[in-house]
Amino acid sequence: MKIEPKDLLERLEFDKIQQMLVKECFGEAAKTYFQQIRPIDSFQLIESMLYQVRELKLLLGKGERFPVSGYEAIDEELKMLGLEGYVLSLEGIIKIRNILQITKEIFKFFTPVRKEIYPCLYQVIAPLHFEEPLLTYINQVMDEAGVIRSDASPGLVRIRKQMSAKQKELDSVFKKVVANYRNKGWLTDNIESFRNGRRVLSAPSEHKRKIRGIIHDESATGKTAFIEPEEVIIINNDIFDLEMEEKQEIYLILKELCAKLSPNAQHLAIYQSLVAEYDKIHAKALLALKMKANMPVLKEGPHIGIKNGYHPLLYLKNKLYGKKTVPFELRFFQGNRILLVSGPNAGGKSILMKSVGLLQLMLQCGLLVPVSENAEMGIFESMFADIGDQQSLEDDLSTYSSKLKNMKLLLEKANAKSLVLIDEFGSGTDPNIGGAIAEGILKELNHLKVYGVMTTHFSNLKIFAFNTPGIINGSMYFDRQNLTPTFELNVGRPGSSYAFEIAAKTGLDKKVLAHARHKIGHHEKAVDELLIDLQNERKELEEKLKSIGEKEKLLDKLVKNYDSAHNELEVRRRKLKIEAKELLLQQSAKETRELENLVKELKTNKKLEEAQKLVQVSRIKRASIGEEIVKLEDDIVLKQEKTVEKVLEAGDYVRVKNGGAIGKVEKLNNKEAVVLIGDMRMTIKTRDLNVVNQPLEIQKKRVTTNMIDSGAQFSPNLDIRGMSSEEGIRILETFFDQAIVTSVKSLRVLHGKGTGVLRTLVRKKAKEYKEFIKISHPEQNEGGDGVTIIEM
Repeated sequence: MKIEPKDLLERLEFDKIQQMLVKECFGEAAKTYFQQIRPIDSFQLIESMLYQVRELKLLLGKGERFPVSGYEAIDEELKMLGLEGYVLSLEGIIKIRNILQITKEIFKFFTPVRKEIYPCLYQVIAPLHFEEPLLTYINQVMDEAGVIRSDASPGLVRIRKQMSAKQKELDSVFKKVVANYRNKGWLTDNIESFRNGRRVLSAPSEHKRKIRGIIHDESATGKTAFIEPEEVIIINNDIFDLEMEEKQEIYLILKELCAKLSPNAQHLAIYQSLVAEYDKIHAKALLALKMKANMPVLKEGPHIGIKNGYHPLLYLKNKLYGKKTVPFELRFFQGNRILLVSGPNAGGKSILMKSVGLLQLMLQCGLLVPVSENAEMGIFESMFADIGDQQSLEDDLSTYSSKLKNMKLLLEKANAKSLVLIDEFGSGTDPNIGGAIAEGILKELNHLKVYGVMTTHFSNLKIFAFNTPGIINGSMYFDRQNLTPTFELNVGRPGSSYAFEIAAKTGLDKKVLAHARHKIGHHEKAVDELLIDLQNERKELEEKLKSIGEKEKLLDKLVKNYDSAHNELEVRRRKLKIEAKELLLQQSAKETRELENLVKELKTNKKLEEAQKLVQVSRIKRASIGEEIVKLEDDIVLKQEKTVEKVLEAGDYVRVKNGGAIGKVEKLNNKEAVVLIGDMRMTIKTRDLNVVNQPLEIQKKRVTTNMIDSGAQFSPNLDIRGMSSEEGIRILETFFDQAIVTSVKSLRVLHGKGTGVLRTLVRKKAKEYKEFIKISHPEQNEGGDGVTIIEM
């Protein structure tokens, strides 16, 4: 993120946020990071960091502890491990072990349950694995206090046993020597001491020649001599030699340990970075808890939608003294991007402006911010500001010159992805000229489509904001009765400076005030009042327009509901017609079967021709009814087709323009669609398809000679003799479905022998149902091939 001027972070007091973060860190790596932290503009990275901090804040808020603790940097040790044969100091090994121990605890922390609860925190460690042997190597040679274990090597075991024995021998001999010389009165009250790593006697100078041994030192006054008795010199020499052997053995142990650690230096570097990363997240979470910060809804582009926002430093200060901090709400609507805040001095204008800037900096540094969770904040690529007195003696710039220099920089570098903050816009020179220049700058900034918060006292800027789309007036609410600020932001109306009222309250001479009022006349005050009145009228008008818009939407919805209901009634009416016609069709089928039976009986009768004519008439009638049913079904589909208006999507039902077949769209590919029509998949141009509603399932109410209507008990016997294949399929589907619902054991279908078409049809249809386990024919005396038995 680009920031101008260079000291903007300090001007917005972000450096104080940095200091608080540094205090929450355990290690120097995280402290250095926060001392150098700068905002970024990568949406993905910011979002990832915010989710991590939010999860750790949630964890800490529940009273749980995250396993990160004090650690020291091991960069120098890692560098030395890269040198062949280099042996690290004991202190360096201890620092490495500490990093490994913390890393182990972090890996152990993420149980399967915690991985699901804190997925973003776990993601930091997810690609890694912990090399347990590295910690084992160190713990095998070093105890918890950082001392090399006696059993670290066989040589060290031997040496320390000998040292222990020699120490006991030294104690025994030394006690005897002390007792002897003390009885003779040759020792001081402080009988013994240590000099040059040797155990010595403390004797007055007048007796030092009486004690045989080596004088190691004398007191500053020269009255006391420190003597190593002759009796223990050899023992001390032996102990000294053993100590040298011990150091050499420890060196060899550490050398072997470093040889094991050296190939894993990269792992150690990763673990150090891992611990530092969690340290940073932990510090952010602790700060978020202190200031009750949350993660707002993050937007990819520039956006300001702050709800219940606080200036974080002001909130913490007031919290310390038990004071309430007034939150603010700043959300831009209807294309507005710039807020021009006016009102009296000390009313909170500058605090508001700095709050917006500081919250944005914190957010783009991956910090949670003190706003509501449903607040919305976007990402800016640059931030520019003109805050405070920036006059320069070195550059020979006045306050106003420095402001103009900043304005020049703004106009050159700001764009639609910039956030601009300007305090006391237009001040620093003659009000008329300064106001005119400020208006020109504001106009150009609005043209650049920047986002911004600006404070001012100039009436011409308030008027310009009122008349210009993209800019909106705002004020800090002021208690006129008590002449005290409330620090509440009022978006949509400009504020008065209340200069005369405040001056009167301070006790300024009435003559002075009277002269001032006469001098400015009524115009200045009238401008503020007129703007306020106009703003109120605009607000009322906007509310009315909003209300009218909502009513129009409601009316449109009612019209659509009416059209939909009307269409549905029409479809139902046609559906009833279809069902009535199908009933006639079934009755006709029954009549046809009866007539065909009659024909068989009249084969030897003279009325055979007349009966055959009746059968033919019945078949024609049944075909006519079938055609009417198909036409009614097509009408319903066409009726639905007219009422569907939407963009073609996968899952839609469509009718093919050429042919009229209806199918379901499985997927879209450019200007083609894969459509499932029955059991076939076809690729068809989207221009050749019309979107329709899902085809209605027409309730089939079949009536057969042995099948009673749906209200009665189901019969397991069915007669389909004399039916066509299409009629047979419809009747069989309904019959089989009802059989499954009623869970009968066996079904009996009478189809006759004839050509065997219906018999084959029954067998084929029955095999489509997995509930049917056996299909057979009875004995000849019970119907033979003319009957099919189906067992469930």
